[in-house]
Amino acid sequence: MPPSAVRHSVVEDVLGILTGTFAASLGLFLLKSSEAVTGGTAGLALLLSYTVPLPFGVIFTAVNLPFFGLAIWKKGWNFALRTGAAIALVSVMASLHPWAFGSLELDPAYGVAAGNLLAGVGLLILFRHKSSLGGFNILALLLQDKLKWRAGYVQMVLDVAIVLAALALVSPLMVLLSAAGATLLNLILALNHRPGRYLGK
Repeated sequence: MPPSAVRHSVVEDVLGILTGTFAASLGLFLLKSSEAVTGGTAGLALLLSYTVPLPFGVIFTAVNLPFFGLAIWKKGWNFALRTGAAIALVSVMASLHPWAFGSLELDPAYGVAAGNLLAGVGLLILFRHKSSLGGFNILALLLQDKLKWRAGYVQMVLDVAIVLAALALVSPLMVLLSAAGATLLNLILALNHRPGRYLGK
């Protein structure tokens, strides 16, 4: 760690995780309101929410459970607990947005772009506070740490399978929009979360 690096305080970490989860959950709400998908476990949870009669937050938590053990094994309890807290917060906030906004009718292109921008910024904040939203985020961060592959590019490749799976449930036009949106999200991560660039710990 460079000598000029300054660790985040506990208060900074708490505020960072709250901010990141709020932005990400609002982005996912916009995506769901647009009947779109995105990559990763969030995209998988969105897909399942269109067919399974359960709240999105419940599905999102269930989808991420298998990755929690991976987080503990490879990243340690500190990262795993922060990630678990972030997943729980997103799940709770995801149920609050419909209550606050009601049902939204969004232009699909706007909903996909805005949703992925917010989700990408939220993930970026979480990454910088040693947290994530589980699933592919954990795998992408592991590969970045071990192989120096940028997390955004790794996740972009993994997300292709999720977006393509949406062809079974949503229109081809929405799949194209969702693919563009997932690419946008991962470009945000790739351009802003390079190894060694951010010194906060």
